[in-house]
Amino acid sequence: MENDSKRETTSEHINLKVIGSDKNEIAFKIKRTTPLQKLMDAYIEKMGFERNSVRFLFDGQRLVGSNTPQDLEMENEDIITAASEQIGGGF
Repeated sequence: MENDSKRETTSEHINLKVIGSDKNEIAFKIKRTTPLQKLMDAYIEKMGFERNSVRFLFDGQRLVGSNTPQDLEMENEDIITAASEQIGGGF
């Protein structure tokens, strides 16, 4: 019986890590059906960033806040990269 409840919890929730460009790592536990915007907003608030100054990437692709871990077939302990928005670059 104990294994059944563990399996239920594992399938409903997922643990994700967000790693910033400064190598700072924050872990989040969310439901697989929760829009990633909640995770993104929580990270921005914890780090004290402005909402439009950070981009979130998973497997090299920019995340859209309306996507869920289930939509993206994320697995437990997957890593999301938080990158600062770069402006300019030309001479």
